[in-house]
Amino acid sequence: MDVLVIGGGNAGLCAAISAREQGASVVLLERAPFNMRGGNTRHIRNFRMMHNEPTETLPGTYTEEEFWQDLQRVTGSHTNEALARQMIRASYPMLDWYKRHGAYFQPSLKGTLALDRTNAFFLGGGCALLNAQYIAAQQRGVQIFYDCDVRQLEIDGSCFKAAVYQHAGCTRRISAKALVAACGGFQANSEWMSEVWGDAANNFLIRGTPYNEGHVLKSLLDQGVAAVGEADQCHAVAIDARAPKSDGGIVTRLDCVCFGIVINNKAQRFYDEGEDFWPKRYAIWGRMVAQQPGQIAYVIIDSKVADQFMPPVYPALRADSLPAMAAELEVPEQALMHTVQQFNAAVAPGNYDPSVLDGCATAGLTPVKSNWALPIDTPPYMAYPLRPGITFTYLGVEVDSRARMNMADGLPAQNLYAAGEIMAGNITGRGYCAGTGMTIGGV
Repeated sequence: MDVLVIGGGNAGLCAAISAREQGASVVLLERAPFNMRGGNTRHIRNFRMMHNEPTETLPGTYTEEEFWQDLQRVTGSHTNEALARQMIRASYPMLDWYKRHGAYFQPSLKGTLALDRTNAFFLGGGCALLNAQYIAAQQRGVQIFYDCDVRQLEIDGSCFKAAVYQHAGCTRRISAKALVAACGGFQANSEWMSEVWGDAANNFLIRGTPYNEGHVLKSLLDQGVAAVGEADQCHAVAIDARAPKSDGGIVTRLDCVCFGIVINNKAQRFYDEGEDFWPKRYAIWGRMVAQQPGQIAYVIIDSKVADQFMPPVYPALRADSLPAMAAELEVPEQALMHTVQQFNAAVAPGNYDPSVLDGCATAGLTPVKSNWALPIDTPPYMAYPLRPGITFTYLGVEVDSRARMNMADGLPAQNLYAAGEIMAGNITGRGYCAGTGMTIGGV
């Protein structure tokens, strides 16, 4: 057998289909059962894409330089520019590649984080994309096996020999001429997460698949593959604290942070809610909440802005007064009153416009709110509890321009390749632009 692909999400399927179309015999091992196949791809909606002219569903342009500047800004330059630009340039051809393999696209809908120009939305979302990709893979002769938990890789120097996995209660071994690891990060591994975050990890929620436990990543790093990224860096979103422990998906995300204020359990603000457009900042808020006492926070809005964001899956907590809201949230009443009064007094006059960086800011307040600052003064008041929602971790394997893994001694591996989240830290070392994970996996 020529190519073994470990992981059946977008990255693994793109790799498997491409390898098969180039004449290789391909086996794909998916950790999840059939009904849970696809990793985090099950929950996605779109991928970020460069385009120099309008497409069927994307207006205007989104140039290489604009994409690069967006990425550089959110990562704080913790990115490999050569690989990032390679991804950006190759993102445009991905649109037709997806279409040729059964995907359909639609314009973005109202409330989808203002991504109408930068991100191509899959009709039917991630599940529809996965179904199309699995059909395409099977039609081309890719052999797919589910419920296969790869626990160990056999590597001789820098040469892959075989993978050892559990299936149906038995230990099995499969060899191949080349390996593509496309099996995600370690965010669902509670023991590993606790090693990095301590007791705080107990309060983290996993937005995506519960099957990404990082066994393949650990085996690769233990056997001399070069690491990239930091263990405590991750795609972490502030999601509704009432979400399930894992697999809550995109509907648990809250998009109202930029329209109100966010407080911790001491009723204190701790970060700029209006720093930038939400697609460029939503993925830092999980980390911000993770750093608060008890890893809990609350976003508070009033009725003026209640219809300006995508309706969340859980209803808002409501109160007709701030003291009643403090009781509802179980935060100190006087502290909440002081925080809101101080915020309201600091709101400077301006022309509020959520479609642009409107400069409606606070003055003389720390932390500042840089845009979309409106007084919290119109009941009923609404609040949502927030927890860190981890999508994927950024610690991964270092790769070159061919997606070939690099060894710790600086030399490229002979036949070890990586795709998707397991190598995303090369490009998203910190921070995140919405849809970039799918772009990395596809390219």
